[in-house]
Amino acid sequence: MADGVAGTTATTKPVVIFGTGDFARIAQVYFTRDSALTVAAFTADRDRIEQPTLLGLDVVPFEDLLATHPPDRFAMFVAIGFSRMNKARAEVYRRCKDLGYELVTYVCSKAVLWGENEIGDNTFILESNVVQPFVKIGSNVVLWSGNHIGHDSVIGDHCFIASHVVISGNVTIGEYTFMGVNATVRDGVTIAPACLIGAGTLILKDTEAGQVFPGEATKPSRLLSHQLRGMG
Repeated sequence: MADGVAGTTATTKPVVIFGTGDFARIAQVYFTRDSALTVAAFTADRDRIEQPTLLGLDVVPFEDLLATHPPDRFAMFVAIGFSRMNKARAEVYRRCKDLGYELVTYVCSKAVLWGENEIGDNTFILESNVVQPFVKIGSNVVLWSGNHIGHDSVIGDHCFIASHVVISGNVTIGEYTFMGVNATVRDGVTIAPACLIGAGTLILKDTEAGQVFPGEATKPSRLLSHQLRGMG
């Protein structure tokens, strides 16, 4: 875990991205256009590979990776979403670590970090995130675009924070938690591990492990748009 002003992991090793879905494709673009990282290939378990190439790069079976892209010459990034409450990504993260791979962290140049932060490996922080001082972010965490992380807050390992989430100061987010778009957490609250915080929800007090807070969809009016006064 690195202290101080965070940024993309400083490594001269080319990176192999684990994954072939949307997250993996997006990671390749950000790494290529907004960092010094070079993406060498993609990888996935052999039975999950549908095409031999992706974005012009080889998709190497993970079972062959030690032979083709060994950890002394290549680093890795695990680009898997929040499947099974982030456990799928955590399992692959551990498999890569056990093989000796360095796992890179990426912080977008358009994110705002005020320093005195700690950020673990295999963490992905996109643009317009505001991370205030004394925030600790664990390993294998995803902060999609546009979130506010208040001072002295802690985000545990293997979390996924979707866009435009507000985490107030002195908040603790337990490991394996998923937070949907536009969720808000009051200052000083502790989110227990493995909670699902739905889109648009407001959390005002501590939660229990594994709780689900579903987002409530706005119900449509009985009137159609052409029936509204001044809109017809």
